[in-house]
Amino acid sequence: MYCVLVLLAIGPAEHGVFVPHFSVNIVFLLVLIDLAVLIYFLHHIAIQIQLPFVIASIARDLTRYLGVRKPDIRMSTADQPDDTEEIAALVDTIKSSGAMLRTPKGGYLQAIRYDMLIRAASAADAVVYMPYRPGNFLVEDSELAAVWPPEAADRITRRLIRAQITGPVRNLAQDPAFGIDQLVEIAIRALSPAVNDTYTALTCVDWLGNTLCKLARVWTPAPAYYDRTGAIRVICEQVTYENLVQRSFDKIRQASSGMPALLMRQLEAIKAIMEQTTDPDQARVLMDEATMIQRANLESVPEAFDRIAVERRFSAVASVYARLSDSAGDHVHPEYDLT
Repeated sequence: MYCVLVLLAIGPAEHGVFVPHFSVNIVFLLVLIDLAVLIYFLHHIAIQIQLPFVIASIARDLTRYLGVRKPDIRMSTADQPDDTEEIAALVDTIKSSGAMLRTPKGGYLQAIRYDMLIRAASAADAVVYMPYRPGNFLVEDSELAAVWPPEAADRITRRLIRAQITGPVRNLAQDPAFGIDQLVEIAIRALSPAVNDTYTALTCVDWLGNTLCKLARVWTPAPAYYDRTGAIRVICEQVTYENLVQRSFDKIRQASSGMPALLMRQLEAIKAIMEQTTDPDQARVLMDEATMIQRANLESVPEAFDRIAVERRFSAVASVYARLSDSAGDHVHPEYDLT
């Protein structure tokens, strides 16, 4: 565009043809800058489309998500324990006598404005129960939420339509499981007979382990949201730590049957995660996954030397779990002894 504008300035003048020499020199300078940018762009694209960089980019986005406490996701703390019995009783009441709200359109539930729902429910003196969470697929005209008392359904419906975002794809806005599912999908495709790329699968396991280390410290989503008076206004489904761990390892374990390298790397990742957690329940979930991996090792790895190598990693995980159990006053379950 700059060259075109300079051409418009070239033409006959009072003392001959006018040539804007200064502008032409700027054109040559811009050509050199554009060439440098083009070379950098080609190099950048060639690097970024490589699978290790794609995997690291997904993990980085998920880590960045975990590093920011989302205002639309309530995290429970020891100072604010949730009354699980009260929540369960409310859910039963809403399911039996509440009014059902329908999904306006099909698609993936991408985000929910919980703050808007809390204000609407508080103004109507109602409780909203949402059996779906961001990341779930909603069928058009199916159940989206339920309201109690039923008389408040009309007022809540208008706010709910504005408070939820449904789209054709999932995103990380309020769905950390999406980032994990992406990494797992890359791993199991890499393990398919058509690709047979063990290195890529190992890279995915490494980044999944790094992500779950961070999750172990910060992921405590709460099922209920309260208004300023302390009354429960919104009850919603949340992805649990157990579900995230199962998403991270189950499919890869199933696809890596008979592959000692993948089994060992998964056990090493579980050991690293377990060393980062202080929650006995989280440690038990991780130990369950390690036990299934060891069971797959005993059933699918034919070479004794390879089985022993995997068993060493499992024993290391069991040792960490035993230390955590002793500090928490628990005992290691006998079914975990699969050596």
